[in-house]
Amino acid sequence: MFVARIAQSLSAVAFVVVLSACSVQKSAESVFPQNGAMDNRACMGQAIENKFIVQWEDGHFSVEEAVNADVFTKEFIEPRLSDIKHVTYDREFSIEKTSTTVQASAYTDSWGQDMIGARQLWSQGIKGEGVAVAIVDSFVDVNHTQLAPRILLNTAEIPNNGIDDDGNGIVDDYTGGVFVSKPSANPTPSAHGSHVAGIIGADPSYGPIEGVAPKASLIPAQFLSNSGSGSLGDAIKALQYAASRGAKVINASWGGAPCDGALYSAFKTLESKGILVVVAAGNEGADIDAYPTFPAAFNVGTQITVAAGNSFDIMTAWSNSGFNLVHLGAPGEGILSTIPNNSTAYMDGTSMAAPFVSGAAALIWGVKPQATAVQVKQALLQSVDVSPGREYRTSTRGRLNVVKALQKLRELVP
Repeated sequence: MFVARIAQSLSAVAFVVVLSACSVQKSAESVFPQNGAMDNRACMGQAIENKFIVQWEDGHFSVEEAVNADVFTKEFIEPRLSDIKHVTYDREFSIEKTSTTVQASAYTDSWGQDMIGARQLWSQGIKGEGVAVAIVDSFVDVNHTQLAPRILLNTAEIPNNGIDDDGNGIVDDYTGGVFVSKPSANPTPSAHGSHVAGIIGADPSYGPIEGVAPKASLIPAQFLSNSGSGSLGDAIKALQYAASRGAKVINASWGGAPCDGALYSAFKTLESKGILVVVAAGNEGADIDAYPTFPAAFNVGTQITVAAGNSFDIMTAWSNSGFNLVHLGAPGEGILSTIPNNSTAYMDGTSMAAPFVSGAAALIWGVKPQATAVQVKQALLQSVDVSPGREYRTSTRGRLNVVKALQKLRELVP
């Protein structure tokens, strides 16, 4: 998991207050309060002084550029004031890499899939068909033999012709979107996004990795560079893209984002669209109820925040916790999955635990496609395994069990 702790303790509830604080009488200052509460630089990443995140009244977001804030206010905001809900600076943030170990391996290891009961559903033909899961993350190797069959192709786009054929604002997004506005000098692709994608949906017909939902569709939406850095605006564009492509589940295995209302608003927009967002809790061994990290601590209605456990079904010491803001645990230590160039590797982190939950959501949602995101979340949280003396430090005290989750969803959605 990429993660960095936000120094200032700030409840997610504050975002609701902030975002509802605009006066009825709209002005450029009310939608872009450069010196007000919405622009609290003490708890944010480095402001990009010539880039601005615009939230429009119809709910969508855009990232705009201008010479400076004064020019942007006069030439962009004021002529469009009635259509703009809120503006904030875009911000860079560096995602701190943990001491995650990565070991090359030629052997299959599916202990996590077995622990959560996925194999029992596979044996019944339940494999996540018909459910699209977006990986909002770093590079995903769409040519990996175990990932390529599962990529949801944008057939309205002609690949590699340098043209935005479908008019959605993204050129050549045939196999997914790329939203990295500041590429890294490092030419080596990060393994993180591909590893996450493999846990969710690697196709075992083509290699050793058994994705939790091996027939789910995968939508890559890259916003993190090879060095593990990104911007708030890039993250929001990637989330918005995932929603536009029909994702029912979005996996966000990253943290350290600025505590900015724009990202919270983006999560609330996903909630309004009925999209389940699964977020990694973080790897600092911290209680995020007291020391929140974002987006893990947003706690919107269709969000699940995930802690990591090991093969002994014990929550790891390095996993973040929270009896209010972290919901359940899932396997996250010594997880074998796909990495670029048709390779596999072991990784540790809540980044690995989150996609187990995303895959589990796809499995049960495929059985009950009429269920809502809230019902899927409810089923996952009300069906955890709780081992006396080994309770997880989460709101449910337990670890994911997809067999019991499907049973619960069938009760909720007959």
